[in-house]
Amino acid sequence: MIRTLIVDDDHDVARMHTFLVTALDGFEVAGFLDRGGPVLAFLEENQVDLVLLDVHLPDMDGVQVLEDLRTSGHRAGVIMITAASERNTVRNAVGRGIDDYLVKPFTAAEFNRRLQFFAESRSGSPRSQEPPLDQGDVDSLLRSAGLSRASSEAAAPGATALPKGFSPHTLELVAETLRDNWGEEVGGLSASDVAQASGLSRVSARRYLEMMARRGMVELRPRYGAPGRPEHQYRWLRD
Repeated sequence: MIRTLIVDDDHDVARMHTFLVTALDGFEVAGFLDRGGPVLAFLEENQVDLVLLDVHLPDMDGVQVLEDLRTSGHRAGVIMITAASERNTVRNAVGRGIDDYLVKPFTAAEFNRRLQFFAESRSGSPRSQEPPLDQGDVDSLLRSAGLSRASSEAAAPGATALPKGFSPHTLELVAETLRDNWGEEVGGLSASDVAQASGLSRVSARRYLEMMARRGMVELRPRYGAPGRPEHQYRWLRD
């Protein structure tokens, strides 16, 4: 059973999420909180595998709750369920180890699909039944996140057929970081530069950059720092 904690200050919404979680095979509700402050203590005292976390809570920001959990070493999955569409909210959530992101309003089918994907990822079973993202899915996701059509077009070639272990959310975060931070005078960014600007780990940033280079989304070139030691540098190509 995947024990699920629901964190939302709207009790009607929380009841709906409770109903949906309870109806899913393999899931059960571990508890309900209407504030972010008690979340860490709840996880320390109870077994929780997944947190359904609202962004706008009365006492603190949901992204801060997420950061506190990760800093404290808790590895419970986190799916953000929120009406927030600010670009920075999405960036911060992705950069701090979110598992998925649902933007209200969404259908019960989409809610169920996201939780089932989470269950499959935790079990290690192949996600053979996962429907591939099509262009409409990608555009809808990026519009909900407040991103431009140009961003959607840039992300779509990678997002529609990502290799196993890659997330469309993180792909867009890396792409946006490259678009926003490089100029002709810079020439490109290293994996360390992207990691620092996006909040990702250096290892994750490098994995995405290498995949994007293979797909022609970025240009890879050597940059020499210390004498004789080349460092890969990546330049955005799709705009």
